[in-house]
Amino acid sequence: MNVSRLQVPTGRLGSTELTVSRIGLGLAALGRPAYINVGRQRDFGSERSIAALEQRCHEMLDAAFASGIRYIDAARSYGMAENFLSTWLKTRHPPKDAITIGSKWGYSYVGSWQLDAPVHEVKDLSIDTLRRQIVESRSLLGNRLQLYEIHSATLESKVLENADVLRELQRLRSSELVIGLTVTGPNQADAIRRALRVSVDGVNPFQVVQATWNLLERSAGVALAEAKAQGWGVIVKEALANGRLAEQDVLALAAALSQPWADVVLSGAVTPAQLESNVNSIASVREPGDWPDIAESPTEYWARRSALAWQ
Repeated sequence: MNVSRLQVPTGRLGSTELTVSRIGLGLAALGRPAYINVGRQRDFGSERSIAALEQRCHEMLDAAFASGIRYIDAARSYGMAENFLSTWLKTRHPPKDAITIGSKWGYSYVGSWQLDAPVHEVKDLSIDTLRRQIVESRSLLGNRLQLYEIHSATLESKVLENADVLRELQRLRSSELVIGLTVTGPNQADAIRRALRVSVDGVNPFQVVQATWNLLERSAGVALAEAKAQGWGVIVKEALANGRLAEQDVLALAAALSQPWADVVLSGAVTPAQLESNVNSIASVREPGDWPDIAESPTEYWARRSALAWQ
């Protein structure tokens, strides 16, 4: 197993008590046979059995831990990701305070482990889904689960106005879970600002936001800075634009890491070599504005992302 010589530094996730690494490992591409990342066929080949992906996921978790990565990002919709993470925890036994685990609710995986499934995941941000999926996540991860997020909260979904959901999230926060949300689409900034105004009996249940930010899509940056200023933790997803920036991974990840509001930048690596290259971005962090201007309009970026094929 190749392990980068660099060690990823750690720090606090916003004003929470969670310790995270500057780079985290996302399991979106490791828990299911098909995903929308460009180059997936090259990276994975044809062996996509459950056993093969579990072995690959364990290999990546081993490599991540050896590199100093201490934040792992999963979701109910990432196929068997929580299951694979659970078996890794049971076989490796890392101390609870040595790793922080986050997961998400709101999507269900329905792809039946088929590459050509007509539908791979279904979104439902109802209170029933929240209540069902928190039980499912905790049955696999137990008290290792520390951060629980709404998966892709948008203004259109109305989830940030759903009193039942918000009260349940506040109840979960009182049970020692950190509560957050992820955002998506060309109106990410609007969703972040709406979440910042949420109140349940005078308390905002949210403490963390996860958003897409990369050299092609920078529109959420100002809103993320506002969230950071209010003490929220900030996690960056899709820093490589679902593989569109994979050939410039060190540059792209370093650009995200250089943003003063970013606590964690997720790596979606699926091979140890990719992860080693991603970790090397730590050495290239510099001034936030010192990056090539290749940004697209949010509308163009999200239209291209929506057109990516599951492979």
